Amino acid sequence: MHAHGVVLDIGCADRWIERLLPTGTRYVGVDYWETGKNLYKAQPDIYADAAMLPLATESCDCVVLLEVLEHIRNPQAALHEIARVLRPGGKLLLSIPFLYPTHDAPHDYQRLTHHGLDRDLENAGLQVISTEARLSTIETAAMLCCLALGGSALQSLQQRHPSLLLAPVLAALIPVINIMGWLLTRLLPHWPAFTSGFRALAHKPGPARTDTSGVTENSLTG
Repeated sequence: MHAHGVVLDIGCADRWIERLLPTGTRYVGVDYWETGKNLYKAQPDIYADAAMLPLATESCDCVVLLEVLEHIRNPQAALHEIARVLRPGGKLLLSIPFLYPTHDAPHDYQRLTHHGLDRDLENAGLQVISTEARLSTIETAAMLCCLALGGSALQSLQQRHPSLLLAPVLAALIPVINIMGWLLTRLLPHWPAFTSGFRALAHKPGPARTDTSGVTENSLTG
């Protein structure tokens, strides 16, 4: 478990990560007002832009950034801010989509390859420990196919298009595609160039140290 000490959850939404943390950690949830409040009914400790975090330098032991970086208008500035608030030895746990439809529009700004993600983390002063695919090639293909069928059916419904007559057929195809994807994933090797997204683990170079009192009322404006 990489989460320890003061855990900063950027894009916290309903704070579900807090329920999974071990005893003794200090959780701080951050979300962006426009998307967090209006789209996700977020319950953060503070509303803030990830590119301008109102936390003191070296005040956090772990930062969690799950499916958020694609929604940040200035992602490199956000990664630099994360590096700033992390203590030496502190960890960043990150996930980001790669092959996935636009979502939460208009607040969906970028996709990164494995190499682009590693580059941006290193440019922010973080050291990449691992970057791995989130879904296998066939699982990704099955997911995209199901999303394409579902999205097209939704458009037919919204536009009252004659293709709406095909909706029952599309609905029947989706579970078949999922089953085929599950089977083929176990028979075919993964092609690294084709995946739904990435999980990355990075850390701030330096000797690790933990202090759960590092985030206080004063440090939110430090």
